[in-house]
Amino acid sequence: MFRFSKTILVFALFGASTAAFAFDNFKGIGRQATPAEVKAWDIDVRPDFKGLPKGSGSVDKGQELFEEKCASCHGTFGESNEVFTPLVGGTTKDDMKTGRVKGLSSGELPQRTTFTKVATISTVFDYIQRAMPWTAPKSLKPDDVYAILAYMLNLSEMVPADFVLSDKNIGDIQKILPNRNGMTTDHGMWTGASAAKGGIGNGGKPDTSNKACMKNCKTEVKVASSLPDYARTAHGELYDQNRPFGPVRGTKTLGGEAAAAPAAVSPAMEMATKNGCMACHGVNNKIVGPSYNEVLSRYKDQTDAEDRLVAKVKAGGQGVWGSIPMPPNGHLKDEDLKTLVKWILSGAK
Repeated sequence: MFRFSKTILVFALFGASTAAFAFDNFKGIGRQATPAEVKAWDIDVRPDFKGLPKGSGSVDKGQELFEEKCASCHGTFGESNEVFTPLVGGTTKDDMKTGRVKGLSSGELPQRTTFTKVATISTVFDYIQRAMPWTAPKSLKPDDVYAILAYMLNLSEMVPADFVLSDKNIGDIQKILPNRNGMTTDHGMWTGASAAKGGIGNGGKPDTSNKACMKNCKTEVKVASSLPDYARTAHGELYDQNRPFGPVRGTKTLGGEAAAAPAAVSPAMEMATKNGCMACHGVNNKIVGPSYNEVLSRYKDQTDAEDRLVAKVKAGGQGVWGSIPMPPNGHLKDEDLKTLVKWILSGAK
């Protein structure tokens, strides 16, 4: 977990002027963020392509990267519905002409995909760059992101197989994006000039109105689970997963009294939690993948269990425990993989 001083965090989230105010008015707390620290946070790509890094990537290269880093969760052709909903599909050549995906309003789509909904291609680039792969976010270089996005555009039949996407031509893709006209700006959150004055949006006019009552306010606020009752057991017993974050960490979801606090965890379990393992595997219960106790039961009498499991965790795979694939974990060091596997084979305690 990264720890930032208050001033650095304020700078990163709200800008230099606010950070300067905090630095000047709260002596001895924090320091000014360095340009390198700001640059590490400032990676967003906006709809006008401000912040877009230079680079390029071909459809062919994107296919290689997609199959290596993305297919285990999204399917070879981006149409998987096993771990995550499909990325491509549901768009037509007519949608590219009109900029509105007809299937969204007609109701004929069996399921929405990324390219039926997204209105700005920069959003897709930005999300891949900052959040993918799921197990190793921010590990892709700009050229990798361009290549993967080029492959996705090819799967969506928006570009040919020999296409090379770059910072020079991504603006042309925006012009043919199937749902580019599917986002409304006629609301108070959009502060641009109104259409009546030749701009977009409604000039920032609120679309709701109310008055704060400020009466009979609660004197004590208790944080409770925001999960609806029908979803509380969707991922098994949360308490056993030892999640170290959020307002409901350690909560009992399968009955029994709510725990006052999660039990102390081993360094190996902390490593498993930090790297996303506990999001798919419970110690005693299956979530997306098998429980660690199930894994132990299958491999405990095999002399080469440790080496085999290390290889499986590193490379990922599908079919051993069902159809849902496990993404590769090549970003983890070999010694960390061995630590995790030894922990599982020792009973995951």
